[in-house]
Amino acid sequence: MALVRLHNETWGFDSNCFVCEPRNQHGLRIPFLHDDERDVVVAEFTLDNAFSGAPSFVHGGLSLAILDEAQAWAAIAVAKKFAVTGETTSRFLRPVRLEKTYRVEARIEDRGDEKLRTSAAILDHEDRVCVESEATFIVLSEAVAADAIGAPLSEEESKYLR
Repeated sequence: MALVRLHNETWGFDSNCFVCEPRNQHGLRIPFLHDDERDVVVAEFTLDNAFSGAPSFVHGGLSLAILDEAQAWAAIAVAKKFAVTGETTSRFLRPVRLEKTYRVEARIEDRGDEKLRTSAAILDHEDRVCVESEATFIVLSEAVAADAIGAPLSEEESKYLR
């Protein structure tokens, strides 16, 4: 298994992403990796009391943000597409607790030219699913991707579009 660290700069853009960017002082700074053998995106994370919802639980919205980010990275690293969330459905099965280590995994379930179907789960140390999500990602056109990045896309970047 080869784990490849995912960086926004690899795909030609700078980011201040709340979930993954290590330079965002107010963010989660979760490092995502592409497991190229299993063709999934994975990350481990532990959140402290600053991210509390209930007294000992991680805020549910943060769990959703982590799932969404993992699925977005799967779109880029696995499907080789720049895409944004179009629709998502999630289920909370077990609490995600503060100060405990969890793993998130995301994969591509179906690839289309204009849409991707993804799934992701946050798993505890016993590999039990705590929160799961399915989403449809909309593949960006070159014009929309260039507008989001703030610059014209290079030939290399353009291959990640429909």
